Amino acid sequence: MKVYVVSLGCDKNLVDTEKMLGIIQEAGHEITFDESEAEAVIVNTCCFIGDAKEESISVLLEMAELKKNGHLKKVIACGCLAQRYKDEIKKEIPEVDVCIGTMSGEYIAKALDDGQDRYDELSKYPFDRARRALTTGGHYAYLKIAEGCNKRCTYCIIPYLRGSYRSVKMEDVISDAEYLAKEGVREVILVAQEICGYGTDIYGKKALPELLEKLSAIEGIEWIRLLYAYPEEIDDSIIDAMARLPKVCHYIDMPIQHISDDILRRMGRGVTSADIKDKIQKIRDRIPDICIRTTLISGFPGETQEEFEELYRFVNETEFDRLGVFAYSPEEGTPASEFPDQIPDDIKISRRDEIMELQDAVAADKAEKILGKTLKVLVEGREDEDMLPFDDGRIGTDLYVGRSYMDAPGVDGFVYFRSDREIMTGELLDIEIEEAAGYDLYGKIKQ
Repeated sequence: MKVYVVSLGCDKNLVDTEKMLGIIQEAGHEITFDESEAEAVIVNTCCFIGDAKEESISVLLEMAELKKNGHLKKVIACGCLAQRYKDEIKKEIPEVDVCIGTMSGEYIAKALDDGQDRYDELSKYPFDRARRALTTGGHYAYLKIAEGCNKRCTYCIIPYLRGSYRSVKMEDVISDAEYLAKEGVREVILVAQEICGYGTDIYGKKALPELLEKLSAIEGIEWIRLLYAYPEEIDDSIIDAMARLPKVCHYIDMPIQHISDDILRRMGRGVTSADIKDKIQKIRDRIPDICIRTTLISGFPGETQEEFEELYRFVNETEFDRLGVFAYSPEEGTPASEFPDQIPDDIKISRRDEIMELQDAVAADKAEKILGKTLKVLVEGREDEDMLPFDDGRIGTDLYVGRSYMDAPGVDGFVYFRSDREIMTGELLDIEIEEAAGYDLYGKIKQ
């Protein structure tokens, strides 16, 4: 069959999608990037928050219309929405032929052939050494080092959809990374629901520092980036490894969600305001050029105006390098969805927007301090002129775009520059920064 694949949601979901693509290709199916010529469509869904759920449903409905009106023969729903709402999907969108649970991705080729739903236990790992088909351009790739989560935060549905925390064996992670390096990948981005707990379930200790050592020894890998490290799990050994190993980017995505002790307690976060502040200070003291990204939740049930103002002051004082805010989304089946004092949507959104407006000012101040400095940039490729957020008056010279160590794909900024010579995707260049617009930077190749 000609198969069209849609991957929604997080980068962890994207790793699953890439492994399913590899399985499909090995089974003899052809991947198409044109949905109008597809005979089968696979949608790897997400339902982490309400917006993600709506997007997944919208895409499934769009594919259902293609099936009704075209030559599409089969629609398969995979991932979190399919795990959680199989019966509802089959009832409300009967054009969906197959639902595949979160731990059953390795059966995707069989599902294309026999049309059977498949759901494995959440204690299983979804893939047994599946080959990947990279979709990220070939110069960077996500490396999932664990599945599931033990945190049981009161707002989060993930443990119910993906089970408890299970680390991938270190030799398998290294094997995956070596394969990626041979494919030309220069940046590997470690992902899990929480990466710092890596190894505790199979090695009886936090093995992330050892893993970073071994990944650093792989020829061809130049950058190693860490995403989703909860502050209570970041210990001295992890901070030391980041500071000591040259290939490990001085960047960490550390979700804190809030700073009010009462809200952190009701979120089930297992961390205090003092713990968070101390950890941020320790990281900055040990790694002065660290780029810290965090995510927050506005309008958690019961959040008072005083607690919101405490969070606002904390963001202003801490000056995170990167920050995102989600308006709280009550997820069916989570404890927080049943909490009293749910906050009206307009207040949640207003509080979110206030913090993001503050962060825009913080980002502008930080960007000004980068002017004149030289950053190592991983080239993403050429860029269209109309995408340049600067008026540099130099149209005619090829425009390129890349990322610095401060920029994770898809969530942070870009570094733009021009070149008279052809620049290859994946090159690492020294760029002297001349202008800034929010998180985006503009510079010139340092000679």
